Amino acid sequence: MARILSLESSTHVCSAAIHQDGKLVARCEMREPRSAASQLAVMIDSVMKESATQPHMLNAVVVASGPGSYTGLRIGVATAKGICFALNIPLIAINTLDIVAMQGKAFITDTNALLCPMLDARRMEVYCKVVDYNLNEVESTQAKILDPTSFADYLEHNTVYFIGEGAAKCRTVITHPNAKFLFEVVPQASQLGELGYQMWLQQNFENVATFEPYYLKDFLIRKPTAS
Repeated sequence: MARILSLESSTHVCSAAIHQDGKLVARCEMREPRSAASQLAVMIDSVMKESATQPHMLNAVVVASGPGSYTGLRIGVATAKGICFALNIPLIAINTLDIVAMQGKAFITDTNALLCPMLDARRMEVYCKVVDYNLNEVESTQAKILDPTSFADYLEHNTVYFIGEGAAKCRTVITHPNAKFLFEVVPQASQLGELGYQMWLQQNFENVATFEPYYLKDFLIRKPTAS
């Protein structure tokens, strides 16, 4: 038996959920930019109460590890680590793009298609990876600047579904007829917990003391220009 708390704060959608043996028990979601700092703890309290979960009943915390929003990832991971330290329970981390791919797959029936989950990295850059229909990795996570030739090799031989918020701007650049777009998919804790439970069964845990979010790119602080 495993009761797991899931936290997702990689994008503008912040969410928390409780799963029992991989089955969703309670969820709470906030679709408001920069809401993680003020609302994540509130959402945790909400799902704990809704599911009648006492802290000692938790067996693990699973968190979206990135890539994604620098601030959102810091808040989510710091919160997850704090709970794991306090309760002496394992920490599980899932690549945010894997959550997007899993959610997008629910809308795809072509088992020969490739899936390319995408998160917006500003301007014409995205965080992305490529997986097959069974979510096996074809191309690893990377930051990629989009142009008309992006993913041309894959598109020549496969239907490719571009999934997630990054796919919206991808659609204006990649016009190959084999390109399909599911840009309304956002990572959610309700699906994160399902992936987390599989990691729980494998005992695939992170070192709570040393784990850091997968930022993929360095955070840059720009100095204001002189007026």
